[in-house]
Amino acid sequence: MRRAFTLIELLVVIAIIAILAAILFPVFAKAKEAAKKTACLSNLRQLGMGFLMYVTDNDEIYPDRRDLKSTMPGGYRPWTTWPPVDPRAGWAEVIFDPYIRNEQIWSCPAVLNSPLGNLPEVLQETPGGAQIRTWFWRFARIDNPVPLAYVWGKSEEQALADLQLANDPTVGEPQGMGDVELAVDPYFPVNAANVAPSMAGKSIHGNGRNRVYFDGHAKFFVDGRLVVH
Repeated sequence: MRRAFTLIELLVVIAIIAILAAILFPVFAKAKEAAKKTACLSNLRQLGMGFLMYVTDNDEIYPDRRDLKSTMPGGYRPWTTWPPVDPRAGWAEVIFDPYIRNEQIWSCPAVLNSPLGNLPEVLQETPGGAQIRTWFWRFARIDNPVPLAYVWGKSEEQALADLQLANDPTVGEPQGMGDVELAVDPYFPVNAANVAPSMAGKSIHGNGRNRVYFDGHAKFFVDGRLVVH
């Protein structure tokens, strides 16, 4: 007589495999997301280092390329709703090119397959065809004169003094520029004015975002205004 598995034995094995898959798939998904978050954080650290090298080579003065910002392909603020300023960083890729030669650093790996990836508020192309998906809020408005909350063409000391005077709730009370966000992954707070319902509360990394500060250090920030979708 030939030996064989019974139907019950096969069903038991299939049930065990299904249970293991149900347990392991979320673990694998979390590990994959953590890897993307780490890669993104590494990109921002490199952006921070490139920024510091630029400042060192330019008499410790932050860049002022509002002219370049306003002439990027697509123009300044190619939308009619949120946000009232343009934090996109196509201009930065152009001037930091001698220090940051890898264009991929300017887009978090997680954003490339994200619904946010091609939104006009997120994506900006440069004259050379590079695609940039990083935000620089402190280099957003291009009004003249520069408001206190923005740092175009300022020294570190002047920028810090102005930010302290501005009393900007998005900055808080910085004791140094190491407390001030330089660049950040795209995100759309749920309570921000004029955010489209389809974007409200969304971020590349669920309930938070990676950001790099003016002194070059980077870390993940959990933001209560974001919702895990």
